Amino acid sequence: MSGSNIMKDLETIAAQAAVELEALNNEEGLLAWRNTYLGKNAAVIKAFSSLGTLPADERPLVGQGANRVKNLLESAYANRERMIKEDALTRSIASQSLDVTLPGRPIQRGRLHPDTQILRELITIFGEMGFQVFRSREVETDEYNFQLLNFPVGHPARDMQDTYFINAEDRGENPLVLRTHTSPGQIRAMREISALNPLDPPPVRIIVPGMVYRYEQVDVRHETQFDQLEGLAVGEGITFSDLKGTLTDMARRLFGPDARTRFRASYFPFTEPSAEFDIQCFHCHGEGCGVCGGGWLEIGGSGMVHPVVLKNGGYDPERFTGFAFGFGVQRIAMLRYGINDIRYFWDNDLRFLEQF
Repeated sequence: MSGSNIMKDLETIAAQAAVELEALNNEEGLLAWRNTYLGKNAAVIKAFSSLGTLPADERPLVGQGANRVKNLLESAYANRERMIKEDALTRSIASQSLDVTLPGRPIQRGRLHPDTQILRELITIFGEMGFQVFRSREVETDEYNFQLLNFPVGHPARDMQDTYFINAEDRGENPLVLRTHTSPGQIRAMREISALNPLDPPPVRIIVPGMVYRYEQVDVRHETQFDQLEGLAVGEGITFSDLKGTLTDMARRLFGPDARTRFRASYFPFTEPSAEFDIQCFHCHGEGCGVCGGGWLEIGGSGMVHPVVLKNGGYDPERFTGFAFGFGVQRIAMLRYGINDIRYFWDNDLRFLEQF
């Protein structure tokens, strides 16, 4: 076949391919078209293979013409493929009723639990007073939770709090318990620090934050588990006035300079003398209501460290004195934010949590 005949056939095939391509509206037909007109058996590809059989003067003409037709077919194929894909996307969007002009969903930022916010603020306040954070265990032995804190076995003071005991064999009179207070941290801290120099123990100034567990009747002021913050200062010449000054300063930093506080005489086996630390109720301003019961809200207990506890911690009670305190973090949060039910802290209700 001469070069002129080959070119005529290619022009005819190109025109036919253009007509067929225009009628295609799906990717399956488009693929079949490509195999027919641009595949290895297509006429335009065979035209390149036949160049060697043509006279030398016809080869450039046929080669250039075949290359032009091939480029036209490939360009037409690419344009049609783009149009088919765009049409398919348009139909898909329409069938799903998706309005792509709508704004995206905003990303919700996480936030700290109000209990955590108050705890961190308390740690900052006491840190500025020179207290260091000491971490203690939540699963304690009876010895550390009671005995070393002047709660001997059978002591009637143990009836003051119901305890969660952990099943463990062969523990005898020293069973495992979920700690009922953070006070075991006092003994562990004193023993750890006094071991640094047993003959002349360094002074102690620590806070012990953590969860405690008590089997109590749940109501607006009580829960079976809650965060507590324990404080302990041991040294020479420490008095009850130091304790009052520390807690009063904490209350004023947390609630403002006009915060009203009081200390009520009380009893704790591990302190002597002992006192309850109260803050005036935020809800009734001292008038008495269902939240406080009498105008004041109990925050926690405090007092001078009992000589027996000092001795058990490795400090000579004839030389050293100290004060200790412990209070519920949730109760302070209730005062700070005007919350009238402690159970809200454990409900995981976003309507409550998103307010902080």
